[in-house]
Amino acid sequence: MTTMRAIRAHTQGGPETLVFEDAPLPVVGPRDALVRVHAAAITPTEFLWPETWAHHDGTSRLPIIPSHEVCGVVAELGADTSGLAVGDEVFGLTAFDRDGAAAEYVAVAADALARKPKRLDAAQTAALPLSALTAWQALHEHGGIRSGQHVLVLGGAGGVGSFGVQLAVAAGARVSATCSAQDRDFVRHLGATTVLDYASEAVEQHLSDVDLVLDTVGPKVARGAMASMRSGGAFVSVAVSEPDRDAARPDVRVEWFIVKQDRMGLTSLAELADRGALSSNVAGVYPLADARVAYERGLRGGNRGKIVLRVQ
Repeated sequence: MTTMRAIRAHTQGGPETLVFEDAPLPVVGPRDALVRVHAAAITPTEFLWPETWAHHDGTSRLPIIPSHEVCGVVAELGADTSGLAVGDEVFGLTAFDRDGAAAEYVAVAADALARKPKRLDAAQTAALPLSALTAWQALHEHGGIRSGQHVLVLGGAGGVGSFGVQLAVAAGARVSATCSAQDRDFVRHLGATTVLDYASEAVEQHLSDVDLVLDTVGPKVARGAMASMRSGGAFVSVAVSEPDRDAARPDVRVEWFIVKQDRMGLTSLAELADRGALSSNVAGVYPLADARVAYERGLRGGNRGKIVLRVQ
């Protein structure tokens, strides 16, 4: 077999560029795993990422295959890989500057894959890698979360935020979160003990002892969150690379980052999922051939959880 069915874009644009067609099987490098895809979660904003369309030297990547969150089975391993075997059920995050998982097969750096959590199905697992790994790295690698701390998640009902609430609870933190009024019960169900309506309740008027902030929304709520923090705290953002200078405090550490591929982080997420401490929300599942419809729905917004493509 030299070809597969895949979703590809031959011109730069949005969902209207996507076609369901035959494509060459991925080339498997020495450090890669070839994964037979069972499910792939979509991120509609990837159409805006420079690396979606061009290599680092500026040359075109067209045609491209989208979707960078994958759950599937290892079909082949490169000579320079370890920790996995052919037949393993895995999940992971593909590199943003390589073809994604909206296809029957995808080549992924083997160390970017981990064994799939047994408790979750393929669609639920595919919904984990990007948002949950971002939240994990924000709290553990950049925030240095510790049991007993007070953690504030800005945007607790969103993709990264909903995982941030669960992961902070699992780490033994007391969790507060902001969200819209209609999402209060959902965020409380995730484990937050204090839930504030970002539209009507100012963070700084309700909280004053926050040790760690996970910011997923940006400047609108971040200023009040900074004012609610203890001296020596950490403010970790995935929303803005340059924090509000007027709100900045010299006694609070501020970091911004972009998620990186990480087998150890994925393994920790899988362990938490199998303990029942971490769940994912799937807003909808579409067959691979309907990827254009799935991306169009994603761009309209209003979805709680990931939209997933069912491949096999």
